[in-house]
Amino acid sequence: MASYSFATEATTSASPEVVFALLADATRWKDWAGPMIRQSFWEREGSPPPGGLGAVKRLGSRPFFSREETVGYDPPYRYSYAMLSGQPVRSYRADVDLVVVDGGTRIRWASTFEPRVPGTGAFMRWYLQKIVAGFTRRLAAYAAQRT
Repeated sequence: MASYSFATEATTSASPEVVFALLADATRWKDWAGPMIRQSFWEREGSPPPGGLGAVKRLGSRPFFSREETVGYDPPYRYSYAMLSGQPVRSYRADVDLVVVDGGTRIRWASTFEPRVPGTGAFMRWYLQKIVAGFTRRLAAYAAQRT
């Protein structure tokens, strides 16, 4: 099956440390991620606790949750996760890179996946990119308010 990818970017006046702290803390996603994420919590803590490698976060609203495992943890510059369930895709991985720029941080959120249902790849790329672009913008704005 074909692999699909997309990336979104936003810039914030916040430092990479502030952005990373929000991104890597499952309990904070409900504060900044928008209306699709009404609940956010740890299903399992990782190393280092709580959000390091192996951590599993649960995001969404009853009865629809996604589960995501931390697969890369390099504070304050890179956070990566793999989606375990919640969308009709497989092998979903996202790498969020935080780059210092003049006056703040550039957030680059890049994702790859394979559609679970043949023929839905282009639609799923469009759909997931819209969701992730919203996360990226909201994270940037929320982080800026914290500085």
